[in-house]
Amino acid sequence: MKITGARTEPFAAIRKRALARAGAQVAVREVSAPDSAAFLGLAATDLTPPVIEALQTLMTEIEDLRNEVSALKLRLNEAQNLAYMDVLTPVLNRRAFLREMKRVVAFAQRYGSPASVAVFDLDGFKAVNDRFGHGAGDQALKAVARRLQDNVRDSDVVGRLGGDEFAVVLAQADQETALAKAGALADAVMRTPVEFGEWSAPLHISFGVRQIADDPEIALAEAATSMLLRKRKAAAA
Repeated sequence: MKITGARTEPFAAIRKRALARAGAQVAVREVSAPDSAAFLGLAATDLTPPVIEALQTLMTEIEDLRNEVSALKLRLNEAQNLAYMDVLTPVLNRRAFLREMKRVVAFAQRYGSPASVAVFDLDGFKAVNDRFGHGAGDQALKAVARRLQDNVRDSDVVGRLGGDEFAVVLAQADQETALAKAGALADAVMRTPVEFGEWSAPLHISFGVRQIADDPEIALAEAATSMLLRKRKAAAA
């Protein structure tokens, strides 16, 4: 990432230039202790008013450098977050979710604890878009993401896989525990309708769960298949 206006001049060059403008001679020597006089390479006789002014200028430039570095770090963090987060909802995107899923699974395998993945998909989401518009559909997706995020532990991971499909990695959860937790999460999502101005619409969601054995992506695919079977069964009932 290119940061416009960022300084690339080495600190030693800035110091030398600032002191040279004031007519001070800078000694080049190794510094073995954090002694400011030795660090600046100045003798007491060098500390004339012009040199003091140059030092003040130097300290201002150093502070500017620190501010620029802090701003750069902030912008890098923001860019990193944008690369990891879903563009619409406050959860991880598919790529970041798969990465975190593999991390959780590696931890679980290392310590001999189970981990599972649950896949969620909104039922009748097209009808929400058709009736209330895509803005309302976006609000529904945001509501689902927030409700999932608000009802998991810090050790769990929530992501949006795409469209109206979400997934949650449940750490330290076997198949039975994960099924119970996924059911509770689905209830939390459906408990309250989503408001769209003067209108409101209930949310309906299907889910599928699979305990992760070896390959996280295989478990994710199997959970998605389980979710589709559950959705079809509900539609046929």
